[in-house]
Amino acid sequence: MAKKDNGHDIPVNGHEAEEAEEAVKNAETTEEQGEAQELSLSEEELKQLCREHVCSCCDVMKEAENERLRALADTENVKKRLQREAEDMKRYAADSVLNDMLPVLDNLDLALAHTDGLDDACKNFVMGVDMTRKSFLDALKNHGVERLDAAQGQEFDPEFMEAVGMAENPELPDGGVVQVVQAGYRLKGRLLRPTKVMVNKL
Repeated sequence: MAKKDNGHDIPVNGHEAEEAEEAVKNAETTEEQGEAQELSLSEEELKQLCREHVCSCCDVMKEAENERLRALADTENVKKRLQREAEDMKRYAADSVLNDMLPVLDNLDLALAHTDGLDDACKNFVMGVDMTRKSFLDALKNHGVERLDAAQGQEFDPEFMEAVGMAENPELPDGGVVQVVQAGYRLKGRLLRPTKVMVNKL
């Protein structure tokens, strides 16, 4: 076999020719592998390469930064919501227990409402019931419970009142409270039970 140098054939032995052909094949294979590797990159991998090697004003870089900021904001919002729910749970954990105790207080109120005309022998008993009621109210107050009363003639307030019936009293304004049927209660600003009233209807 021969190769040309300045137009002249220069003899080349077989071994050198085989090495030359092998070198050409290796170069072509390497080039093909590089192209194949370049083509096999996924879109996410290409974006990652872009993030690592392009300038900070690239759209992909801005998008990645926006995604990171959104993820941080979402995480912070979830954290605040969970913290708020935990605080509410602690604050109002006694709701169900207090609601079960309110009927007991209602019965004490009812007992004291029917003490007119009792003889002197019952006065000490009535006084004991009244002291029990006051102690009960003080204990509830220590736990953040507030009694909600309504005065006769007071304007009906749907924020903490519930109308259970109508009555006619010309001496009171229309829509005013005629009678409190059952006292309401509030726990640390949240309504436990509305005040049940009779409302004047002229």
